[in-house]
Amino acid sequence: MQNYFKFLGHQLKGWPQQNYYLFFFSLGCQVMTLVGQTITPLTILTFIGTTLGVLCVLAINAAKSVNGVLGVLSALCFIITGYAAKNYLTIFEQIAYVVTLDIPVLISSNWNVNMASKIRKFTGRSWAVALLSTVVIYLLSGWAIGAFTDDPRPWVDAISFAISFTAGIICFLRFNNQYIWWLASGLAQMVLWFISFRQGSATLAMFINSSVYLINDVLAFTVSPWYNEKERQRVAAAESAYAEQMATQSTGQLAHENN
Repeated sequence: MQNYFKFLGHQLKGWPQQNYYLFFFSLGCQVMTLVGQTITPLTILTFIGTTLGVLCVLAINAAKSVNGVLGVLSALCFIITGYAAKNYLTIFEQIAYVVTLDIPVLISSNWNVNMASKIRKFTGRSWAVALLSTVVIYLLSGWAIGAFTDDPRPWVDAISFAISFTAGIICFLRFNNQYIWWLASGLAQMVLWFISFRQGSATLAMFINSSVYLINDVLAFTVSPWYNEKERQRVAAAESAYAEQMATQSTGQLAHENN
């Protein structure tokens, strides 16, 4: 367990500087939003969720697998926030993230070890499958949520859900094309939470959070290992060195115990 916490701490290091700048910018915005409104259990939970959520997407941007832990924790917060706003597909979206991305990342040794060295790109068939899947999920989820719940924005909610759900799967499969979906998802979520805020169903913090996600997605095309070859090589080399260091420590500890 101690080694696992060391691993998580290591995963928070070595990010592009722009990622850290964006996190502290987001944190400042969320603090100002929190203190500028009536503080309730829901606003505090939203603050915690958005802070962890930003860390999660920045970790993915930096090709660091700590996003599994951060994603599960932020999802729990967002599920409650989504329920309060009656954005029911946001709840399913977070559950989908946990099932398709967060839990697999937590239990997959392959994903957790030097993920930056395993990034790949879409083929023509991959593009077709991803686009078709997004459209089908959008149509089915929009119809279902409108027919079986009192969601006041079913088709807007469905756009965000379909894009984000597909993006989570693409991310776990390690395709860098995920950021086209994440970019579209950020725009859709900004629209969803702005409408929700205007209708009195949500706090402004969720709109700000979506805006930060969008900035993160733009950063991914420039400084992230997913697209920046130089940064990918740097991260891959650092992860390999860390793995060797941990293996050496484990061997030394085992030899000490045997003696």
